[in-house]
Formats: sequence, C-alpha cells, structure tokens
Amino acid sequence: MTIVLFIISLLILIILPNLNGQRHRAQGIHQRAMQTVVQGQVTAYLDDHPTSETITYDQLLKTGYLTRQQVAQAQQEHLKITGNEVTGG
Repeated sequence: MTIVLFIISLLILIILPNLNGQRHRAQGIHQRAMQTVVQGQVTAYLDDHPTSETITYDQLLKTGYLTRQQVAQAQQEHLKITGNEVTGG
C-alpha cells in the first residue's frame, strides 16, 4: 500500500508542473489569437473608413466590427490599439 501511494504521489509531482506549463502556454496562444482577431478587425475598419486617427475599441464596437464580448476579452488580455496596430500587454 505504501509503495502504491509513493508511486501515485511521484506521478502527481511529475504531472502538476507540466499541467501548469501547458496552461501558461495555452494562455499565450489565446492572447496571440485574440490579438490577430482585433488586428484583422482594425484593418477591416480602416479599409472601410480611411482615417489617420487611432482606432478605439468603442469605434469597433459601435460599428459592429467587434462584439462586446470580444472587446471585454481583448481588454482583459491587456491588448492595446496604438497607431492602428494592436499590441500585447
């Protein structure tokens, strides 16, 4: 019984750090994907509305290029629109 518990605890010690690393990797991938989505919508907005002004999330939301949920997610990911380019936070 002790040997079985030792083996299970050893496996847990090996698996938990790997799961944590995978979670961080998945968060990074999600942030880059969200950045790509927002950048695509900024580009589409600029194609339809040529302007030299910096685009804001409010403009993208009001004109239907992003949903409220997408704006909230982008802000949660600390994505910023500067100079019509989307940068990660």
